Amino acid sequence: MEQIETLSSIEGRKLLYRIFQELRYKKQMSNFAILSLTWRICTTEREISRYTKEDYQVLHPLGFFRGTFLWMEEIVNRFYFSTINSFVYLGAAILLVLIGVRRFSSNVSDSIVIAGVVFEALMLLFMFVVMLFTPSEDALPSNQNEEAPENELLVEIGEIATDFATAVTKLETLGDNVKSLLIQQTEILSLLRESNEMTRQIISPSPKLLEIMEQTNKSLVQFNETLEKLNQSATQLKQEEIEIAVRRELEKFFANMINNKNAK
Repeated sequence: MEQIETLSSIEGRKLLYRIFQELRYKKQMSNFAILSLTWRICTTEREISRYTKEDYQVLHPLGFFRGTFLWMEEIVNRFYFSTINSFVYLGAAILLVLIGVRRFSSNVSDSIVIAGVVFEALMLLFMFVVMLFTPSEDALPSNQNEEAPENELLVEIGEIATDFATAVTKLETLGDNVKSLLIQQTEILSLLRESNEMTRQIISPSPKLLEIMEQTNKSLVQFNETLEKLNQSATQLKQEEIEIAVRRELEKFFANMINNKNAK
């Protein structure tokens, strides 16, 4: 257990700040309970670990007056000044409404208006007392000097995170560009495939065309064979006609010779 001389020191005020944060945000205690417990700690309490996780022992409690002054400075003024200020404005608003209604209506009695004035006066007096115990800047429980390296580290981490986010954004943009290039490349490859297919079809005919060409070649071969046969037949016919003509001429020649001999 750590020991602290008094809560009015800088370390003690920092300890009060941590105690309030724990009671308010971790334990979720009500405002009245927080005010009463912190007043007890500021005035008479020695063993702070009985109420919070802070393992401290106060060697010299401040007592009623000095503890109350410290409580007003570090708890009431620091954490509840805005609440008190809002009550002051509320009292002023109520007083204005009462005075306005009293002027135009007799339903509001003088005692109610006086009660509103008294309430506003009490609020202003209470605000005066609270502002009277405003803590000085030197007594603020700030950890700026202690947390300076941590703050610098946080700033550096923030800058690194910003640079990392920028790099990630650029990488995403680059990835989108690469995707678009891949899509364009795919389209170009498709066009090249189609062009190659068309070229192949132009250079090498289709199977149907080859079949038609084969049939045409067969028909041409058959036609040539038929022509050759016709030529052969024509040649034979010519030879036969020549032979017949020669025979006829020979028959005529021999017939004439025979006739001439007979005539002599």
